[in-house]
Amino acid sequence: MIKFLSIGSGSSGNCYYLENDEAAILIDTGVGIRRLKRSMKEYGISPSKLKGILITHDHADHVKAAGHVSHEYALPVYATQLVHQGICRNYHSPKIIESDKIVFIEKDLPFTLAGFQITAFTLPHDSSENVGYCIEYGGQTFTIMTDVGAVTQNVLDYISRSNYLVIEANYDEEMLRGGKYPKVLQDRIMSGTGHLSNHQAAQALSDTFHPDLRHVWLCHLSEENNHPELARKTVEFHLRSFGIIAGKDFQLDVLRRLIPTGPWVIDDSTSLFDEPPLTPPKEGNSIRMEITK
Repeated sequence: MIKFLSIGSGSSGNCYYLENDEAAILIDTGVGIRRLKRSMKEYGISPSKLKGILITHDHADHVKAAGHVSHEYALPVYATQLVHQGICRNYHSPKIIESDKIVFIEKDLPFTLAGFQITAFTLPHDSSENVGYCIEYGGQTFTIMTDVGAVTQNVLDYISRSNYLVIEANYDEEMLRGGKYPKVLQDRIMSGTGHLSNHQAAQALSDTFHPDLRHVWLCHLSEENNHPELARKTVEFHLRSFGIIAGKDFQLDVLRRLIPTGPWVIDDSTSLFDEPPLTPPKEGNSIRMEITK
Protein backbone atom coordinates (compact mmCIF):
# COMPACT_ATOMS: atom_id res chain seq x y z
CA MET A 1 0.00 0.00 0.00
CA ILE A 2 1.14 3.53 -0.83
CA LYS A 3 -0.61 6.68 0.36
CA PHE A 4 -0.11 9.91 -1.59
CA LEU A 5 -1.04 13.40 -0.41
CA SER A 6 -0.25 16.71 -2.09
CA ILE A 7 0.16 19.39 0.59
CA GLY A 8 0.76 22.16 -1.94
CA SER A 9 1.51 22.33 -5.64
CA GLY A 10 2.40 25.58 -7.38
CA SER A 11 4.60 28.65 -7.29
CA SER A 12 3.45 29.45 -3.73
CA GLY A 13 4.95 26.21 -2.44
CA ASN A 14 5.34 22.55 -3.31
CA CYS A 15 5.29 19.62 -0.90
CA TYR A 16 4.21 16.01 -1.39
CA TYR A 17 3.81 13.21 1.14
CA LEU A 18 4.31 9.56 0.24
CA GLU A 19 3.74 6.75 2.73
CA ASN A 20 4.06 2.98 2.56
CA ASP A 21 3.44 0.17 5.04
CA GLU A 22 6.73 0.92 6.79
CA ALA A 23 7.43 4.64 6.77
CA ALA A 24 7.01 7.90 4.83
CA ILE A 25 8.91 10.61 2.97
CA LEU A 26 8.38 14.19 1.87
CA ILE A 27 9.16 15.33 -1.66
CA ASP A 28 10.11 19.03 -1.61
CA THR A 29 9.44 21.38 1.30
CA GLY A 30 8.44 24.66 -0.29
CA VAL A 31 5.48 25.30 2.03
CA GLY A 32 5.93 26.95 5.42
CA ILE A 33 6.53 24.66 8.37
CA ARG A 34 3.37 25.87 10.13
CA ARG A 35 1.32 25.01 7.06
CA LEU A 36 3.02 21.61 6.88
CA LYS A 37 2.35 20.91 10.57
CA ARG A 38 -1.28 21.96 10.20
CA SER A 39 -1.79 19.67 7.21
CA MET A 40 -0.10 16.75 8.94
CA LYS A 41 -2.36 17.21 11.97
CA GLU A 42 -5.51 17.51 9.86
CA TYR A 43 -4.69 14.32 7.96
CA GLY A 44 -3.52 12.31 10.94
CA ILE A 45 0.08 12.04 9.75
CA SER A 46 2.54 11.09 12.47
CA PRO A 47 5.89 12.91 12.15
CA SER A 48 7.57 9.80 13.60
CA LYS A 49 6.80 8.00 10.35
CA LEU A 50 8.88 10.45 8.30
CA LYS A 51 12.34 9.17 7.37
CA GLY A 52 13.64 11.75 4.92
CA ILE A 53 13.11 14.58 2.44
CA LEU A 54 13.71 14.38 -1.30
CA ILE A 55 14.43 17.67 -3.09
CA THR A 56 13.88 18.11 -6.82
CA HIS A 57 15.68 21.46 -7.27
CA ASP A 58 16.80 24.57 -5.42
CA HIS A 59 14.08 27.12 -6.26
CA ALA A 60 12.44 28.65 -3.20
CA ASP A 61 8.97 27.24 -3.85
CA HIS A 62 10.49 23.77 -3.42
CA VAL A 63 13.06 24.28 -0.64
CA LYS A 64 12.31 27.33 1.51
CA ALA A 65 11.35 25.23 4.57
CA ALA A 66 13.86 22.41 4.04
CA GLY A 67 16.19 23.52 6.85
CA HIS A 68 13.35 24.06 9.32
CA VAL A 69 11.61 20.77 8.54
CA SER A 70 14.86 18.82 8.60
CA HIS A 71 15.79 20.31 11.98
CA GLU A 72 12.31 20.00 13.49
CA TYR A 73 11.96 16.28 12.70
CA ALA A 74 15.66 15.29 12.49
CA LEU A 75 15.27 14.29 8.84
CA PRO A 76 18.06 13.77 6.30
CA VAL A 77 17.69 15.77 3.10
CA TYR A 78 18.44 13.88 -0.13
CA ALA A 79 19.48 15.80 -3.25
CA THR A 80 22.24 15.92 -5.80
CA GLN A 81 25.40 17.81 -4.89
CA LEU A 82 24.53 20.65 -7.27
CA VAL A 83 21.05 21.00 -5.78
CA HIS A 84 22.43 21.04 -2.23
CA GLN A 85 24.91 23.71 -3.21
CA GLY A 86 22.09 25.73 -4.77
CA ILE A 87 20.05 25.44 -1.57
CA CYS A 88 22.99 26.85 0.40
CA ARG A 89 23.05 29.89 -1.91
CA ASN A 90 19.28 30.43 -1.81
CA TYR A 91 18.58 33.46 0.39
CA HIS A 92 14.89 32.51 0.51
CA SER A 93 15.82 29.56 2.75
CA PRO A 94 15.85 31.11 6.23
CA LYS A 95 17.52 28.13 7.90
CA ILE A 96 20.37 26.14 6.43
CA ILE A 97 20.29 22.38 6.34
CA GLU A 98 22.59 21.07 9.05
CA SER A 99 25.67 19.38 7.63
CA ASP A 100 24.92 16.02 9.27
CA LYS A 101 21.50 15.98 7.56
CA ILE A 102 22.88 16.46 4.04
CA VAL A 103 22.83 13.37 1.84
CA PHE A 104 24.16 13.49 -1.71
CA ILE A 105 22.51 11.28 -4.29
CA GLU A 106 23.53 10.44 -7.85
CA LYS A 107 21.20 10.65 -10.83
CA ASP A 108 20.26 7.28 -12.36
CA LEU A 109 21.68 5.42 -9.33
CA PRO A 110 18.89 3.77 -7.28
CA PHE A 111 18.93 4.06 -3.50
CA THR A 112 16.60 2.95 -0.72
CA LEU A 113 14.80 5.23 1.72
CA ALA A 114 11.90 4.33 4.01
CA GLY A 115 11.41 1.05 2.15
CA PHE A 116 11.07 2.79 -1.22
CA GLN A 117 13.53 2.18 -4.04
CA ILE A 118 14.17 5.61 -5.52
CA THR A 119 15.90 6.75 -8.71
CA ALA A 120 16.53 10.42 -9.48
CA PHE A 121 16.61 11.37 -13.15
CA THR A 122 17.39 14.55 -15.09
CA LEU A 123 14.69 17.07 -15.98
CA PRO A 124 15.40 20.34 -17.84
CA HIS A 125 14.79 23.50 -15.79
CA ASP A 126 16.65 26.74 -15.11
CA SER A 127 17.87 25.80 -11.63
CA SER A 128 21.26 24.58 -10.43
CA GLU A 129 20.02 21.11 -11.34
CA ASN A 130 16.59 19.53 -11.48
CA VAL A 131 15.50 15.93 -11.07
CA GLY A 132 12.38 13.87 -11.11
CA TYR A 133 11.94 10.83 -8.88
CA CYS A 134 10.90 7.33 -9.87
CA ILE A 135 9.76 5.59 -6.68
CA GLU A 136 9.07 1.85 -6.50
CA TYR A 137 7.33 -0.10 -3.78
CA GLY A 138 5.31 -3.31 -3.68
CA GLY A 139 5.36 -3.79 -7.44
CA GLN A 140 4.05 -0.25 -8.06
CA THR A 141 5.97 2.59 -9.72
CA PHE A 142 5.17 6.17 -8.72
CA THR A 143 6.92 8.96 -10.65
CA ILE A 144 6.95 12.68 -9.99
CA MET A 145 8.21 15.23 -12.52
CA THR A 146 7.65 18.89 -11.71
CA ASP A 147 9.15 22.05 -13.27
CA VAL A 148 9.81 20.35 -16.59
CA GLY A 149 11.09 22.68 -19.30
CA ALA A 150 10.69 20.25 -22.19
CA VAL A 151 9.51 16.76 -23.00
CA THR A 152 12.82 14.95 -23.33
CA GLN A 153 13.43 11.29 -24.02
CA ASN A 154 14.02 10.90 -20.27
CA VAL A 155 10.54 12.25 -19.59
CA LEU A 156 8.99 9.83 -22.09
CA ASP A 157 10.97 6.87 -20.77
CA TYR A 158 9.90 7.42 -17.17
CA ILE A 159 6.24 7.94 -18.06
CA SER A 160 6.43 4.65 -19.98
CA ARG A 161 7.51 2.76 -16.87
CA SER A 162 5.07 4.43 -14.44
CA ASN A 163 1.85 3.17 -12.94
CA TYR A 164 1.20 6.44 -11.12
CA LEU A 165 2.43 9.78 -12.40
CA VAL A 166 2.59 13.37 -11.17
CA ILE A 167 3.42 15.64 -14.12
CA GLU A 168 3.57 19.39 -14.54
CA ALA A 169 0.87 21.24 -16.51
CA ASN A 170 1.89 24.78 -15.65
CA TYR A 171 0.25 27.06 -18.19
CA ASP A 172 -2.15 27.52 -21.07
CA GLU A 173 -0.36 29.08 -24.04
CA GLU A 174 -3.13 31.56 -24.89
CA MET A 175 -3.53 32.70 -21.28
CA LEU A 176 0.21 33.19 -20.95
CA ARG A 177 0.63 35.15 -24.20
CA GLY A 178 -2.47 37.25 -23.49
CA GLY A 179 -1.70 37.81 -19.83
CA LYS A 180 0.12 40.47 -17.85
CA TYR A 181 3.53 38.80 -17.65
CA PRO A 182 6.27 40.74 -19.50
CA LYS A 183 7.49 39.11 -22.68
CA VAL A 184 10.87 38.22 -21.17
CA LEU A 185 9.11 36.19 -18.46
CA GLN A 186 6.72 34.62 -20.98
CA ASP A 187 9.69 33.55 -23.07
CA ARG A 188 11.46 32.13 -20.04
CA ILE A 189 8.39 30.07 -19.04
CA MET A 190 7.93 28.74 -22.58
CA SER A 191 11.62 27.98 -23.11
CA GLY A 192 13.12 24.51 -22.96
CA THR A 193 14.23 25.18 -19.38
CA GLY A 194 11.00 26.74 -18.14
CA HIS A 195 7.73 24.90 -17.59
CA LEU A 196 5.41 22.47 -19.36
CA SER A 197 2.14 23.70 -20.85
CA ASN A 198 -1.14 21.82 -20.64
CA HIS A 199 -0.75 20.79 -24.27
CA GLN A 200 2.85 19.59 -23.82
CA ALA A 201 1.80 17.45 -20.86
CA ALA A 202 -1.09 16.04 -22.88
CA GLN A 203 1.18 15.29 -25.83
CA ALA A 204 3.68 13.50 -23.59
CA LEU A 205 0.89 11.35 -22.19
CA SER A 206 -0.52 10.46 -25.61
CA ASP A 207 2.97 9.58 -26.88
CA THR A 208 3.62 7.16 -24.02
CA PHE A 209 0.23 5.95 -22.84
CA HIS A 210 0.16 2.30 -21.80
CA PRO A 211 -2.45 0.14 -20.06
CA ASP A 212 -0.48 -0.02 -16.81
CA LEU A 213 -0.64 3.77 -16.37
CA ARG A 214 -3.46 3.93 -13.85
CA HIS A 215 -3.51 7.43 -12.41
CA VAL A 216 -2.14 10.82 -13.49
CA TRP A 217 -2.07 14.02 -11.45
CA LEU A 218 -1.43 17.39 -13.08
CA CYS A 219 0.77 19.53 -10.85
CA HIS A 220 2.35 22.98 -10.47
CA LEU A 221 -0.45 24.92 -12.20
CA SER A 222 0.14 28.65 -12.62
CA GLU A 223 -2.25 30.93 -10.74
CA GLU A 224 -2.11 33.59 -13.48
CA ASN A 225 -1.86 31.49 -16.63
CA ASN A 226 -3.93 28.38 -16.03
CA HIS A 227 -7.05 27.02 -14.40
CA PRO A 228 -7.61 23.51 -12.98
CA GLU A 229 -10.60 22.75 -15.19
CA LEU A 230 -8.86 24.10 -18.27
CA ALA A 231 -5.81 21.91 -17.61
CA ARG A 232 -8.00 18.87 -17.10
CA LYS A 233 -10.11 19.48 -20.20
CA THR A 234 -7.07 20.16 -22.39
CA VAL A 235 -5.53 16.83 -21.41
CA GLU A 236 -8.83 14.94 -21.64
CA PHE A 237 -9.67 16.35 -25.09
CA HIS A 238 -6.22 15.65 -26.50
CA LEU A 239 -6.14 12.07 -25.22
CA ARG A 240 -9.67 11.41 -26.41
CA SER A 241 -8.53 12.16 -29.97
CA PHE A 242 -6.26 9.11 -29.59
CA GLY A 243 -9.05 6.96 -28.14
CA ILE A 244 -7.74 7.28 -24.56
CA ILE A 245 -10.55 8.09 -22.14
CA ALA A 246 -9.86 9.66 -18.73
CA GLY A 247 -12.01 8.02 -16.05
CA LYS A 248 -12.10 4.80 -18.05
CA ASP A 249 -8.60 3.99 -19.22
CA PHE A 250 -6.92 5.83 -16.34
CA GLN A 251 -7.73 8.26 -13.54
CA LEU A 252 -6.95 11.97 -13.97
CA ASP A 253 -6.82 14.58 -11.21
CA VAL A 254 -5.49 18.11 -10.78
CA LEU A 255 -3.51 19.02 -7.64
CA ARG A 256 -4.58 22.21 -5.91
CA ARG A 257 -2.10 25.02 -5.39
CA LEU A 258 -2.70 26.25 -1.85
CA ILE A 259 -4.53 23.48 -0.03
CA PRO A 260 -4.00 19.73 0.22
CA THR A 261 -5.33 17.35 -2.41
CA GLY A 262 -6.00 13.73 -1.50
CA PRO A 263 -5.05 11.46 0.05
CA TRP A 264 -5.18 8.59 -2.39
CA VAL A 265 -4.28 5.02 -1.51
CA ILE A 266 -2.60 2.69 -3.98
CA ASP A 267 -3.44 -0.88 -3.17
CA ASP A 268 -1.52 -3.39 -5.27
CA SER A 269 -4.50 -5.75 -5.15
CA THR A 270 -6.57 -3.28 -7.21
CA SER A 271 -6.03 -1.24 -10.32
CA LEU A 272 -7.56 2.04 -9.14
CA PHE A 273 -7.14 4.51 -6.33
CA ASP A 274 -9.49 4.99 -3.46
CA GLU A 275 -11.47 8.20 -3.81
CA PRO A 276 -9.97 11.02 -1.77
CA PRO A 277 -12.09 12.49 1.04
CA LEU A 278 -13.74 15.84 0.36
CA THR A 279 -12.50 17.21 3.69
CA PRO A 280 -9.40 16.32 5.75
CA PRO A 281 -9.90 13.42 8.15
CA LYS A 282 -9.87 14.34 11.82
CA GLU A 283 -8.49 11.73 13.29
CA GLY A 284 19.20 4.46 0.63
CA ASN A 285 22.56 3.76 0.47
CA SER A 286 24.04 7.27 0.19
CA ILE A 287 27.10 8.97 1.56
CA ARG A 288 26.71 11.91 3.92
CA MET A 289 29.02 14.75 3.05
CA GLU A 290 29.47 18.37 4.01
CA ILE A 291 29.17 20.91 1.24
CA THR A 292 32.15 23.11 0.60
CA LYS A 293 30.85 26.66 0.57
